[in-house]
Order: sequence, then C-alpha cells, then structure tokens
Amino acid sequence: MPVVSLKEIVDRAFAERYGVPAINIVNDLTLEAVLAGAVEARSPVIVQTSVKTVKSIGSDVLFAMWEAMTAGIEVPVTLHLDHCPERAVITECLDRGWNSVLFDASTLTVEENQRQTVEVVAEARRHGAHVEGEIEAIKGVEDGIGADTEPQRQTLETAVAFIEETGVDVFAPSIGNAHGVYSATPALDFQRVTDLVERTRVPIALHGGSGMTDEQFRDLIARGCAKVNISTALKIEFMRSSLAFLKGAEEADKWDPPSLFRDVRGHIVDLTTGLAATFGSAGRAW
Repeated sequence: MPVVSLKEIVDRAFAERYGVPAINIVNDLTLEAVLAGAVEARSPVIVQTSVKTVKSIGSDVLFAMWEAMTAGIEVPVTLHLDHCPERAVITECLDRGWNSVLFDASTLTVEENQRQTVEVVAEARRHGAHVEGEIEAIKGVEDGIGADTEPQRQTLETAVAFIEETGVDVFAPSIGNAHGVYSATPALDFQRVTDLVERTRVPIALHGGSGMTDEQFRDLIARGCAKVNISTALKIEFMRSSLAFLKGAEEADKWDPPSLFRDVRGHIVDLTTGLAATFGSAGRAW
C-alpha cells in the first residue's frame, strides 16, 4: 500500500465512523515505531510532525526518513504538518512532499484567517495535498505553539461559513479540549461536533486527545471525529520508558543503547496498537 492522501484516509473513516490515530512523532525511532504499530494493528495512520520537529531535524532529512520507512508499507499512511502558523514552513513542507498541513491562523481575526486559509488551500491543491483548518486556538501549549488561556468560541454560523468559503478538507473545532495533560476529565461540547457535521459533512479533527476517556473518544468518533490527534501521550510514553530503562541500566551498570532503543520502540508500538483498537481503526487497512 503506497502513501495515500489525508482526504482518502479521513473520508473513509468519516463514512464508516471510526477514528484514525494522528500521532506526532519526534524522531526516527518514534516514526518507525508508529508505522510498525499501524502495520501490526492493520490500521491506517496519520503521522504528524510539529513545526518544532521539522526545524530540529530538517525537512529534507525528515522526509527522507519518511520515504525510506514507508517504502512498500502494507497499510494506508499519510504525512501531516501539525499546527503551523508559518506560511514559509507550510510551503517548505508542501514542496518536500508532505501530504497535508494544518494552517494554524487561530491567533488572527477570523476574516484574516479565512483569507490566508483560502491561499493555503490553493497552494496545497497545486501539490495534490490537503488542508486542515481551525478558527479557534486549542487551549494549551504544544511544541511552543498555543496559549494556556481559554479560547474565544466562535458561533456555529461563523465556523460553517469558514469551512464552506475556504474549502478545507478537515476542520478542528474548540469543544473544551486542550493540548497537554488534563487535570481532570474534560467537559466536552459533543453537540458542537454533531452540529458542524450536519451542516457541512466535513470530517472533524479532534485535538487534545491525550487524556480523554475511551467513552469520550467513542462518542466523538461516532459523531464524525475521523482524525484523532495524539501528541502528549507519545511524549510521555517515550520519556517515561526511557527513564525507567536508564534507571535499570544504572542499577545494573549495563550501558547498551540498542537495548534502550528496542525497549522504547516496544512501548510506542503498543501505544499505537492500543489507540487503533480504541478508535476503531484496527483491521481497517485496505
């Protein structure tokens, strides 16, 4: 199965009401492990890269890793640029071969956001790529982007007009979700997802997934959240498993980096297969 478009993945998930894990990777190990987990689960997967990851690794190296690791892959996969407010980085990634981008202009006025999103959609189309849009910031800071203040919620009519005027392929609304670790189970506006889907028939991206309950995931996916973002959970799993292994290595005075990498990889593979099972995408590869 070659790399496919974001739209092909989310449109199928939207029609059949399952969610596809959209997982932010941070390096070569996590990229390989997420892809391996998707293959093991027979699940489509959306691999996401933050602006911070693109800049720290470099788009050329990152895309070369992606091409090498997805050559001959047996499940549908796609490469997505997450939360990018920088038009130059969007252009760079589209030119390199990213399949989709989230243009995050949520700090701008809705009017200016819409004007620029129309331009980004046109740019993406020239590359055969797709666009996720949003008009409200998601509470919380992720890889240096965002704020810890509660975002101003736009009206349903404003959101619908934005989706229709820009032609975005996926829309990410604010429904009480947040990036990072929740201090308590979040209170979510499930009805807003239903209202947006009924008015636009556009798949919804659920942000701030790390820390939501399985019941919340199932409810939101049934309403049309076809793309489910996971970033913090991977970072926590990566760091905690590394720390636990290194503590054991220190106690045993055995220092073998490949053993560390193998152990951490196993945790990320398990995270990915678990998400696919929870979201209903396991066994949905085509």
